Amino acid sequence: MSDAQQVYRMLEALGIEHEVYEHPPVFTADDAAAHWGAVRGTPVKNLFLRNKKGDRHYLVILDIGKAADLRQLVKIIGDDRLSFGSPDRLLAHLGVTPGSVSPFGLIHEGAKTVEVILDEALRGADRLIFHPNINTASVTISVPDLERFLATRPNRVRWLRL
Repeated sequence: MSDAQQVYRMLEALGIEHEVYEHPPVFTADDAAAHWGAVRGTPVKNLFLRNKKGDRHYLVILDIGKAADLRQLVKIIGDDRLSFGSPDRLLAHLGVTPGSVSPFGLIHEGAKTVEVILDEALRGADRLIFHPNINTASVTISVPDLERFLATRPNRVRWLRL
């Protein structure tokens, strides 16, 4: 079963309404935005970050139009210096490769300690757009359904003003 099929089955098992949109491979939020014109939802970017020691990992989710100021994010989160996790670290913790990062990576066995940080501004969105652990498709779900999905995971989740 593909990673995307696992995501779709989990969403269906949870009764989460979702729409799937297939597109060519994309590697950045800007690349994906070129294919999201007809998609009903708020485009987001998903950042996989680590602290200076490499002993804490974060999945930061914010509107695609917002700049991610890592120095400011450190102050908001309350950790030391943050940097992007390497492709190897990303694979070990979320089971995905660059360009496929999303909260659905939390189904991966190595994801248990990844903390999820969501921008408070996203609470006002009708639907959010994510990859289903592959970069050749996008999935939309509502914010309440995202919260329901996150509640099934052991990860700490915080909504913060980013």
